[in-house]
Amino acid sequence: MIEPDLIIFDCDGVLVDSEVLSCRCLSGVLAGYGIDLDVDQALDLFLGRSVTAVLEHYEALGRSIPDRFATELKTEVRTAFVSSLGSIEGVSSVLAGLQIPHCVASSSDVDRVSLSLSLTGLTPYFGEQLFTSQMVKRGKPAPDLFLYAAERMRADPRRTLVIEDSRSGVTAGKAAGMMVWGFVGGSHYRSRDGEVMLYQAGADRVFGRMADFWRTDR
Repeated sequence: MIEPDLIIFDCDGVLVDSEVLSCRCLSGVLAGYGIDLDVDQALDLFLGRSVTAVLEHYEALGRSIPDRFATELKTEVRTAFVSSLGSIEGVSSVLAGLQIPHCVASSSDVDRVSLSLSLTGLTPYFGEQLFTSQMVKRGKPAPDLFLYAAERMRADPRRTLVIEDSRSGVTAGKAAGMMVWGFVGGSHYRSRDGEVMLYQAGADRVFGRMADFWRTDR
């Protein structure tokens, strides 16, 4: 492949191993409203999606979600992250060796991304180069966030590489005209065939270990 001018990393499931923790929190908060959603269902429906996508999903089903939902979920997630969040194995070595401009583009809000990077010691690799769904009109799977990140980083989308763990993220990256590598090394893929899922979504490559980041034969 041509060496990219920019690498955009998703955060949850790519930099930090947070997806199962997040979905447990989502399941618990919704249970308090009488909505039954187990962790596997949460992963199927909302992996890589924003809180807004959760609200829109249940609104379409005629289920009312209290206004306090976002605040309650944020509190639960913060508690879980402070207690248990870890980085993806090997990702700090990848970031430390990068000579290519890079940034984060996440469906989570800025506070959560900042907390995740701080707790796992990854903040120095990105500084202020954090872009989230709050900054655009449409979140993933729309391409808006990735295009916004590339514009802010002054990079050509056609020479940008996206690292994603979700179908919605892969779809967004391809819709933005970018190369997309799917990553399936997070704990949420231990019992799921993420490789097939992400290739079906359009990923140009799928890999499962950060140690293999630059191995294009994997």
